Amino acid sequence: MKKLKPLSRILIILSAVLMVSGYFLPLWQILMWAPQYPEGLDMQIWINDIKGDVKIISALNHYIGMRHIEVSMFPEFQYMIYIVGFLIAFGLLASLVNRRFMLVTFTTLIIACALAALVDFYLWGYDYGHNLDPTAPIIVPGMSYQPPLIGTKQLLNFTAFSGPDIGGWIFIASGILAIGTVVFEFKRFHNKI
Repeated sequence: MKKLKPLSRILIILSAVLMVSGYFLPLWQILMWAPQYPEGLDMQIWINDIKGDVKIISALNHYIGMRHIEVSMFPEFQYMIYIVGFLIAFGLLASLVNRRFMLVTFTTLIIACALAALVDFYLWGYDYGHNLDPTAPIIVPGMSYQPPLIGTKQLLNFTAFSGPDIGGWIFIASGILAIGTVVFEFKRFHNKI
């Protein structure tokens, strides 16, 4: 089994430690603008909470038949802290074990968790934007209000944006660092052949 270069071990530790930011910074953001809200409305998704203009957004969404946004809607908040904690611990363990397979496993776990989070958010957004109350005050036949997964989308008179917040960008940097370390290790191996 191949040992890692000292630089790779340091990069793995850095990748793992960067994820600690997820406990202290918002991971995702949803921003909305409309003529009556030119300053915009924001909603920040943290590791176990939702903050920002949630009450205003919820009240507006209720007029078009969407459910009120509440932390209890997201069972993921109950275990996200443990998943991130596991990733951090596994990264530190990978550096300690000092084997390439641990680096690859750590990187694979980061990618798998990121993809699972995106799929989960898409499915939540689909359900939230399509399962509307048929007795809502405002009904536009055939209209659904699924927020964008990533990027910008027009929803009636609102422009909605969804994307990583500062904690999410740090997580992305952590993943890029892990992937870069894998590439570095395998290039080093192939250069020896």
